[in-house]
Amino acid sequence: MEPAKNPLDDASRQWRAFAAMFVAIFVGGLVLVYGFIVLMDPYGINPYALPIQRAIVSISQRYMYPQLIRSHQFDSFVIGTSTSRLLDPRILNQTFHARFVNLGMDSMTAWEQSTVMDYFVRKVGAPKVLLVGLDGVWCDSDAASHRITFRGFPGWLYEDTAAPAFAYLLNYGTLEIAGRLVGYQLGLYPERIRNDGFEVFVPPEDTYDPERARRNINRRPMPVDRRESPPPHFSFPALPWLDAALAKMPHSIKILTYMPVHVAAQPAPGSRQEQAEIECKRQIAAIAAHRHAVVIDWRIASPITEDDANYWDAVHYRLPLAQRIARETAAAVLNGSPAPDGAYRIVVRAEGDAPDRRRGASP
Repeated sequence: MEPAKNPLDDASRQWRAFAAMFVAIFVGGLVLVYGFIVLMDPYGINPYALPIQRAIVSISQRYMYPQLIRSHQFDSFVIGTSTSRLLDPRILNQTFHARFVNLGMDSMTAWEQSTVMDYFVRKVGAPKVLLVGLDGVWCDSDAASHRITFRGFPGWLYEDTAAPAFAYLLNYGTLEIAGRLVGYQLGLYPERIRNDGFEVFVPPEDTYDPERARRNINRRPMPVDRRESPPPHFSFPALPWLDAALAKMPHSIKILTYMPVHVAAQPAPGSRQEQAEIECKRQIAAIAAHRHAVVIDWRIASPITEDDANYWDAVHYRLPLAQRIARETAAAVLNGSPAPDGAYRIVVRAEGDAPDRRRGASP
């Protein structure tokens, strides 16, 4: 007589079979997803990926721009925060006879900028022309502790080899970008950023509203502390990073350009903030003189920065002004041309063994 079957044993076997099937399907699904990501290669790290055009279909600049550097299509670049993003590489290309990419990023910290500059030099070599759009991040006393923003920074995409990056690919964000690439290939999803990094991220010019712009600028004066006190001591931990970056480009045309934020966003006269900015500008000028760089200052009270009609808000200027900044900065560098209306000052002119800027000499 056969012993009776234990129903608990049958249930146990069924659960084991179910668990094995679940694990197989789950692991198999992950493998398929990972394989899809690797083949689509949204970050341009896999030499064996599908041979397709990898347009910039995401606004995650910190993740997407390294592939522009690795493409070796560009010999010059713009770097900075959103105040530099409207500088059109095509305008700069015509003047400097170069191939520019705009690597400016929203809220880009000084540490992130120095990291990207170093990566460009390592992967491409010293640029023919470097244009750094200077603003307050380089003068931030907390720059050493506030190296990245809430957006994060994918250091694994800025390594010398691509191998470390493969460990970070399996996530929803990368899968979404890979899916967008499929949509782009099928004509269903547009390119988000031009293939030289340029994007008009401000609203269209035909939607400009002067009254709304004035409200956005908000002219509330900054508080001024006029109490007698000892001369303040200022610390700018990011400036050694700038000096180190420029030192790696001895034969490049190096341009440090303060971006023209509205006077409402500039320190109030007589304030401690103004004293800090003056000292920071002095130290940057000393670095530039030592490294044969040009310094041009648009961040001053001028007919441009005092005119609300040039701005969307206190920091972001309009596209026609961006085009003027690109053209006149180039003229100031190559020809020493002064601003006819006092919109900028040439603070430091490159001297010594710097290359012939009129001819746009190659590095």
